[in-house]
Amino acid sequence: MKIALVTDAWMPQVNGVVTTLVELVRDLGQAGHVIEVIQPGQFRTRPCPGYAGIDLAVRPGRQVAERLAALQPEVIHIATEGPLGWAARRYCLRHGLAFTTAFHTKFPDILNAALKVPLSWGYALFRHFHRPSAGVMVPTQGVVRMLEQRGFRNLRSWTHGVDTQLFAFEDRARVYPPVGVLARPVSLFVGRVSYEKNIEAFLQLDFPGTKVVCGVGPLEATLRERYPQVRWLGVLPRDELAKVYAAADVFVFPSRSETFGLVMLESMACGTPVAAYPVDGPLQVLGEAALVDGGSRGGVMHEELQHACYKALAIPRYEARARALEFSWSQATRQFLSHLVPVRREAAHPSAAATVTNLSSSR
Repeated sequence: MKIALVTDAWMPQVNGVVTTLVELVRDLGQAGHVIEVIQPGQFRTRPCPGYAGIDLAVRPGRQVAERLAALQPEVIHIATEGPLGWAARRYCLRHGLAFTTAFHTKFPDILNAALKVPLSWGYALFRHFHRPSAGVMVPTQGVVRMLEQRGFRNLRSWTHGVDTQLFAFEDRARVYPPVGVLARPVSLFVGRVSYEKNIEAFLQLDFPGTKVVCGVGPLEATLRERYPQVRWLGVLPRDELAKVYAAADVFVFPSRSETFGLVMLESMACGTPVAAYPVDGPLQVLGEAALVDGGSRGGVMHEELQHACYKALAIPRYEARARALEFSWSQATRQFLSHLVPVRREAAHPSAAATVTNLSSSR
């Protein structure tokens, strides 16, 4: 099947959306599909205002239209709501083509935190963006319910996975040589150092040992100065990141606005349990059993993040790994394929349905 994937999030950006799409493209390619990725590196770009490290395409409408016209895809998936997403949406509507979309990130919440844009405005814009979509793919049931309450329709559940070979299990927390021996316990945060991550809830914890942060973002300089005792590692290659996960005793996920949280799965795959708030992403990744006082196999959720951290330290590393093994990219890819629609609805291509079966049987 010939698939056009349109995304404003792509390498060299480092975030969960990029990881999800890169893994998806790899899995689809291995299954024999032809995937054309339309992404910012193919266009003239400028930095996203207030969000350094993310470049957006500048006036990409004509070029997006030319690429889609030349490709003549059987299906079109628009992954993001940025300039490329809007351009592809406009092309599809102009030519009467069906397409699917995804809701990866609570950007209205980010705009509210960073620029004080009212949530109602942001969600109204996104509701308009997704309204013509034949299926809006959403990573958690909690976010599905939230979007339904805000008037979104045609929502489809689409889980995510983790590379359990890259993020290999360690039966005890190891020393990460570039930083040497750290005071234990080592508590770790991985992600954008940005408004929506609520990272200060982690940095302010009165918790023993050493706090480690992997990531960069618009708040990094300010927080580095405010919390000099924290070990700031910046952005690391993914194979190095796996070693950092394996060196931690607990992974702290302070965000209250994530749609999923792949970093939690990566941490658990390495054996490091998670401490988090009981909100959408962790509820999906850790499971509701993590709400009880002893936690679940993957970690502990609690409204007192410090309490969750202490309790997570008691979870055996092999149990955290076992929870991560319940998620796979092959399963996520099968779900993705099942939600796609042919660009010409009146001429549904039989390969779209057959491919799901073929992919499943090849695993």
